[in-house]
Amino acid sequence: MPTLFTKIIQREIPADIVYEDDHVVAFRDLDPQAPVHILIVPRQEVDGLAELPETGDHLYILNAAKTIAESEGLTSGYRLVINQGVHGGQSVQHLHAHLLGGRKMNWPPG
Repeated sequence: MPTLFTKIIQREIPADIVYEDDHVVAFRDLDPQAPVHILIVPRQEVDGLAELPETGDHLYILNAAKTIAESEGLTSGYRLVINQGVHGGQSVQHLHAHLLGGRKMNWPPG
């Protein structure tokens, strides 16, 4: 069964898409945790970091994050987060990265 993110990628569910290429689709999070909160999702369904194949669309997440951060004007910095598993805070079983910015990020995170 396709994940929520696959349904967004396939345009079955609407989203505010800010970037896409042959490998990833990025859209604004519906529950933003920062002024800029964008999810970067590989087109290929992979449950999470623990299940990564050696090759695939997930390899393009970092390049997309750099491009999106530049286009969003995040010149003072940003954070890229990938959660793995229930205890890591992963709520959708489809690998994705959170691009957060637009304010100073605190450390340590939650």
